[in-house]
Amino acid sequence: MRRNANPATRAQTLNATDPAVTTNASSRLSKSLKARHLAMISIGGIIGAGVFVGSSTAISQIGPAVVLSYLSAGIIVFAVIKILARMALDQPGLGAFTEYVRVALGDGAGFVTGWMYWYFWVIVVGIEAIAGAKIIHEWLPFEVWQIGLGLMAVLTLVNLASARSYGEFEFWFASIKVAAIIVFVVVAGSWLLGWGAHGQSPGFSNLTAHQGFAPFGWAAIFAGMTTVIFSMCGAEIVTVAAAESAESGKTMSRLAASVVLRILLFYVLSILLILCVLPWTQIKSGDSPFAMTLHHIGIPAAGTIMNIIVLTAVLSCLNSGVYVTARTLFVLADKGDAPRWLTTVNKRQVPARAILLGSAFGFIAMLISSGSPDNEFMSKLFSFLINASGAIMLIVYFFVAIAHFRFPYSAYAARDSGSPRVANFMAGASAIAILVVLAAMTQIAGKPPELYASLGFLAVVVVSLVIKRMVRPQR
Repeated sequence: MRRNANPATRAQTLNATDPAVTTNASSRLSKSLKARHLAMISIGGIIGAGVFVGSSTAISQIGPAVVLSYLSAGIIVFAVIKILARMALDQPGLGAFTEYVRVALGDGAGFVTGWMYWYFWVIVVGIEAIAGAKIIHEWLPFEVWQIGLGLMAVLTLVNLASARSYGEFEFWFASIKVAAIIVFVVVAGSWLLGWGAHGQSPGFSNLTAHQGFAPFGWAAIFAGMTTVIFSMCGAEIVTVAAAESAESGKTMSRLAASVVLRILLFYVLSILLILCVLPWTQIKSGDSPFAMTLHHIGIPAAGTIMNIIVLTAVLSCLNSGVYVTARTLFVLADKGDAPRWLTTVNKRQVPARAILLGSAFGFIAMLISSGSPDNEFMSKLFSFLINASGAIMLIVYFFVAIAHFRFPYSAYAARDSGSPRVANFMAGASAIAILVVLAAMTQIAGKPPELYASLGFLAVVVVSLVIKRMVRPQR
C-alpha cells in the first residue's frame, strides 16, 4: 500500500492530477446538519437493535462475564473515536472517517478500509430492514419482505430529500432510544434496590449463582466481542456527517470525548442490571432481554413497549445505514476507487446515485428473504453475518489505530488535541487489544469460520486493489 511523498496533501494532489475532479467532492454537499443533529447522530449510532435484542446472543454465549465484553469493547470503540476526533480536528471535512486512514497510510489503505466499511454497512442495511419488517409483521397483514421493501423505500426517500431530513429523523429516533434506556435503567435499578420488589430482589447473586461468573471460560469474553463490537459500531458516523455540517472541529472532539460515558451508561449499566434481575440461563438468543426484564419486574405490556422501542432503534440504524453507505461510496468515487459518476449530487446537494446504489442492496436482501422461510437456517445465517461483520469492523478499527502513528498532525493539533503520549497509548493499546480479540476467535468453537469469512473478504478487497492498479497504474 504505497504512500505519496506528502500525505497531508494527498487529496489535493489527486484532484490536481485528474481533470475529472477539480475540487473535493465533499465540498459540493450541503452544510445543513446542526450541532444537535451531530450529537444525536453520535449517540444514536451506538444504540441500535444490537443492544435491545442482539445482546441476548452475547449473554447466552458468554454468561454474566459479558459485562466485561461490553466494557472492553466500549473502551476500544472510545479509543478509536477519540483518535478519529483528533484527526478530524486537524483536517476536518474529509467526508468519511476511512479517509483519515488514506491520508496516513496511503491510497491502498484508504481503498481497503473504505470498501470494508461500506460492506459492513450494506449488511447492516439488509439485516435492519428485515428486523424492522418482522416487528411490523406482528401488527400488519403483510409479508415480511413486502414490509421490508416499504421501509427501504421510505428511508431511501428521506435520505434523497436532504441531509437535513436524515438528521431530523435521526435526532428524533435517537431521542426515543435515549429516553427508553434511561427509563429502563431507573426502573430496573429501583427494583433491584428493593423499591417495589416486595422482597424479590436477588441483589447481585444472579451474577454468580448459575455456573459462575464466566461459565464458558474467560476466553469467551474476547471471542464474544465480535458480536458486541457489531452492536456498538456507529459512533464513527458523526465523523462522516461532519462533512455536511458547518460546526467546528472542536464540537466534533467534544462529542467523541463524551461517547465513553454513553457506552458505559447505555450498554454496561443496562446489561449489568439485566444480569442482576434475571438469571442469564433464562435469556435465549433472539429474545429481548430488556422485555424479559421488564416483564419479570411486572411492567404491564412490556413486550409491546419494547417492540416499539426496538422498531425505533431498527429504523434509526436503517436510516443511518442508508446514509453512511452512500457517503462512503461517494468519497470512494471521489478518490477514484469507485465509478466517478457516483459523485454526482442533485439540486438538494445529496449524492442521489450513491444513495440509490447503496439502498439497492437492501432491496435485494428483501427480495431474497421473500423466498426464504423463517427457519433455523436463516437464523444461523444472520447470526453468522453479524459476527463476520463484527470482525470486519475490528480490522477497520485496527487500520485507524495504526494510522494515528503515521498521520501528519499539524502543530495546531498537537497544541489543542490533548497529550500526544495519551493518544499514542490509546492507539497502541487499542491495536493490541484488537489483535488479541481476533486471536481469541481462533480458539473458540464456532468462531474461526466467522473470522476466516472476514479475512476472506479482506483478501478479496486487496486482490481488487491489485487488479485496479494493474489496469490503471497510479501516476
